[in-house]
Amino acid sequence: MAAKREKDIARQVLGEAGGTMAQEAGIRLADRPAPLWQLLVLVNLASARISADIAVAAARELNAAGGTTPEGMAELTWQQRVDALGRGHYVRYDESTATRLGECADFACERYGGDLRRLAEEADGRRNRLAKALQEFKGIGPTGADIFCREAQQVWPWLRPYVDKLARKGADRVGLPSSGAELAELVAGDELAALCAGLVRIAREDDLAEQVRAKAA
Repeated sequence: MAAKREKDIARQVLGEAGGTMAQEAGIRLADRPAPLWQLLVLVNLASARISADIAVAAARELNAAGGTTPEGMAELTWQQRVDALGRGHYVRYDESTATRLGECADFACERYGGDLRRLAEEADGRRNRLAKALQEFKGIGPTGADIFCREAQQVWPWLRPYVDKLARKGADRVGLPSSGAELAELVAGDELAALCAGLVRIAREDDLAEQVRAKAA
């Protein structure tokens, strides 16, 4: 009975709060160079002291401007990146972020040939190695590495289950187990990223947690 109730709660989380950040930013995440780069940019934007909604909006604008690949981002002028960030209302850190994204694009091209699948290849199934490599990109620290891994587990099964501290907090708030292995049993493998994203939102929003609890009652 408990297992069924937990699965019902997990479905409510997916229905009320699910959906990855990548999906919100219009990124069709896949194990391909362009969407993986777009995820890295989104994570870089979300790593600043700024709302997730603004980070998502800014990522959309950068993609629309042509920054969908490391090469495309590098080809944008600094002012074009600033302008795209401004259209996404990412104005507090727009100038420094425009510079940083250019540097990240150059690093991605020089270190990985513009193909971030090499991150996974070089990590060789080791999460700590992947996290360390991600933090070589300017602007990405441990929190940013967590966000990337949480989202990338959708297309990199070897990362599953990746449940970070915020997701575990959200799970506790709606009566779900905080163990990654137990959470992974509640949804299909490729849904785990969305479940974790929803749990992160629940950890941050009291009303959303209450809403999910009420509907699952």
